[in-house]
Parts: sequence; structure tokens; C-alpha cells
Amino acid sequence: MDLGLEQVQSLVGNVRLFRSSRTRRRFLVHAAIALAVLAATVLLVRRYVPILTDASALRTVIRGFGALGPLVLVLLQAVQVVAAPIPGQVLGLVAGYLYGAWWGTLYNLVGITLGSTAAFWFSRRYGRPYVERIVHPDTLDRFDAIDDDRTRAALFVFFLLPGLPDDALCFVGGLTRLPLWQLVVIAAVGRAPAFFLVNVVGEFLGAGRLAAGLAVAALVVSVSLVAYRYHRDILAYFES
Repeated sequence: MDLGLEQVQSLVGNVRLFRSSRTRRRFLVHAAIALAVLAATVLLVRRYVPILTDASALRTVIRGFGALGPLVLVLLQAVQVVAAPIPGQVLGLVAGYLYGAWWGTLYNLVGITLGSTAAFWFSRRYGRPYVERIVHPDTLDRFDAIDDDRTRAALFVFFLLPGLPDDALCFVGGLTRLPLWQLVVIAAVGRAPAFFLVNVVGEFLGAGRLAAGLAVAALVVSVSLVAYRYHRDILAYFES
């Protein structure tokens, strides 16, 4: 059945999508903000994604922000924990190169802490089905077998050893019964030594001390390889 223009207008006029004009204005404002954020994100992704895994190019970009560089570094480190488009070690090298081992480590840990807190919260808020879309089922099954009394120790060891999927563990940790603040402390303290060493490598490279930087890098890589080789055995130790 065909409807005339007046009939269509009459029908549409009777449909109320918003409870009030104030609600409608609020919706339009939020929609405009969402579109602006989406557009800005698309532009940033198109411009910067190709260099996110290039330490040299990433260093140039961060340095270009001047005094805001540390804030950019913190935000990037936080985002990589949740979205994982940027290897955390790359940002560690960049931070050490630009700001030295101590300040670089501080900036990295602030970002890591923010990102880990978000990951823990997302996991706890949306539950196991959400985590199953992110973490490999085998990893989840293995952590399910860990004795509740050993959860803290298991998470700490896996955060401590470089080369293990510690970002994914943030989502796994969110499914445990541990309070959020304890999870955040475990993640930050456990990751600190490895990130410090990576920042030391960056500082050495920035100072032109190539041999020293390569020596520390070799140490980190060696520990990472051993940890990855035996990560199943390490996990089995904590199983009940």
C-alpha cells in the first residue's frame, strides 16, 4: 500500500525517539563527539600505525611532541597493553633512549599500570566470554588449574619473566578472585625489572655505547628464550 507524503509525515511525527528535547540535544552532542573521535582515530591510525613497530621512527615521533613526549609515551604504553598493536619492549627502548633508564622506566611503568588496570577491569566487567576472544583457550585452561593459594605467585612469576605473554595475563588475571589493587601491584612490580633492563639498553644505545647495549639486550633475550621454552613447566608447578 502506497502512503502519501502527508501520511508519512503524520506517522513519523507520532514516533518519539527521545523523551524530551533536552535528551535529543544530548544525543546529538554525543553523536558529534563520537564522530569527531572516530575521525581523529582513523587519521592517527593511518598516519602512525606503519611506524609503531619501528623504534627509530617512533622515537622521532615522540621527540617531536617536545615536553609532551613523556605523556605520549605513557599513553602509547597504556594502549599497547589493551590493544597490543605496539610491542612494549619497543617503547621501552624508545623511553630509555630519550629519557634515560630511570625516567624511561618510570614513564613505562606508569603506562603499563594504567593499561593493566584497564585490562583487569575489562576482564572483570565482561567476564570469561570476553577473555576467551582474546586469550588462547589452552592458556585459560592451564590457569584454571592453578591452585587458588598460588595465584598471586603464579601471576608474579609470569609478569617477572620477560618473553611471556604478560599482556594477555592481565585479562586472565581479571578472572581471578584477587582484588583489583593486588592485581595492579603484582603486574607493575613483576614487570619492573625487565622494563628497567630494556630501558638500560635504550640509554646505552642513545649514549653510543653499542657493545654495552648489545650485552644487556643479549641477557634479556636469553632469559626470554629460556622462559618461553619452559613456560609450560613453570605453569605446571603452580597447578593443584
